[in-house]
Amino acid sequence: MAKRTPDRTGAVTFRLVGFLFLVELVSGILQGYYVPLIPDLVTHLRIETASYNWFEAAQLLLSAIVVPVLAKFGDMFGHKRILLISTVLTAGATWWMAFAGSFTSFLIAFALQGFYVVWLPLEVALIFDRGRQTGRGPSQTRRAAGYLVVALEAGAIIGALAGGRIFTALGHDVPRTLIVPAIAVTLVFFAILFGVPESKPLPGRTLDARGFALLTLGLLLITGGLAFLRISGPGAWWVYLVMLAGVAVFVPWTRFELGRKDPAIDLRVFAQPTMWPVQLTAGLVGISLLGAQAPLSTFAGADPKSGIGLGLDASSISNIIGAYLVSMIIGALLFPFLSRWSSPRIALIVATFFVAAGYLAFVPFHSTVTSTFINMAVAGLGSGALVGALPAAAAAAAPRGQTGVATALTNTTKTIGGSFASATFAIVLASTGILFAGKMVPSEGGYLTVFTICGCGALVAALLLFLVPKLAFADVEVESDLTPDVASNAKV
Repeated sequence: MAKRTPDRTGAVTFRLVGFLFLVELVSGILQGYYVPLIPDLVTHLRIETASYNWFEAAQLLLSAIVVPVLAKFGDMFGHKRILLISTVLTAGATWWMAFAGSFTSFLIAFALQGFYVVWLPLEVALIFDRGRQTGRGPSQTRRAAGYLVVALEAGAIIGALAGGRIFTALGHDVPRTLIVPAIAVTLVFFAILFGVPESKPLPGRTLDARGFALLTLGLLLITGGLAFLRISGPGAWWVYLVMLAGVAVFVPWTRFELGRKDPAIDLRVFAQPTMWPVQLTAGLVGISLLGAQAPLSTFAGADPKSGIGLGLDASSISNIIGAYLVSMIIGALLFPFLSRWSSPRIALIVATFFVAAGYLAFVPFHSTVTSTFINMAVAGLGSGALVGALPAAAAAAAPRGQTGVATALTNTTKTIGGSFASATFAIVLASTGILFAGKMVPSEGGYLTVFTICGCGALVAALLLFLVPKLAFADVEVESDLTPDVASNAKV
């Protein structure tokens, strides 16, 4: 990444990555800032604690739908332009949240804030587009993506630490507390505007409106069904019909896309061995990245007298989560070096095995704080590497004009995997609950099932990555438009 050179055309410079670092820092702040404020937001909005799940579900639903569309616009009109538009939408929603006084108003604003999820895919696509002409686009992108993940996780730590402290410093004033992240998003708009150069879109592209409409409908039904399954429980039989309808939509969508000259998603590209294992890996790793957060927190806080748990207070749980985020930062920084020492493919496999090992280690070792810390640190090393490495690998495998969509779909599949896991884990923990101290709590078998699913999902992903060509995602020595086949045959 980071050579302190002038911002010349085709170079991935320190200046470019530095400004994008600020963008991801704010992205992380948005992800961490509201977590310690949840009890106070519930009181402020006069809602039940369980109703907060609707905010997260709505944001995940929106992000799964809009990310592919915005990424396609980035490929068509320039990634910086769409990055700016998504930042404006995120800033507007964040300001709205500060002054929303009702459940419905806050729900809409919180959902619209989810436009920030497209930032990282657009940034990776922009970086790869800049580095493509140098012949070192893949390695430059991997390194830059690692730094962006550092910013993301550092921002999450800063946000989590700052949210409660700012709330206290402002006299427990919710609106004024929520203005702080709105200011941060507003400022990052100007960082993009003045500090980030535009990519070079491929001319002659068209928008496949019908293809995106069918894609959106399918994703809406699947992710919406998963969200309602998590909230309403397994007894709501109609959610299964909703999800089946979503899967069925992809049958006519596939036929339609294969007949298009410029489809919404080029399925022929995504069927190549350099691409489909990466996309499936994103979904399988999303099970633990997005789905295991709540079970891990409740496990750490559960009373050991119930049969499982560590009995930690909120402060101690925060320390473990902080250590996990730090291990993710280390993993993100180490991945480019491992890729250079071995190969990008081997580095991806090793990172995915780390995730699998960390969660599967919970099965025999889960009774002490030390074992939990080690397990999460191991999983965090792999997870941190994969957050940036997967979109970078997708960009390297995609032909020019499709890097934005390719990187964005790693996020979409990750979101679907996380939504599936959240719904499944909620059912598993509820159905295996035991009576303790007058209330139902998750059992040891329930938690071990959750950890096993996370570990096995990552293990399957690691095995799938063995199907990727050995020299995939490596640098090439040409400056012209690259195809996935050329990239997969390049020398390391």
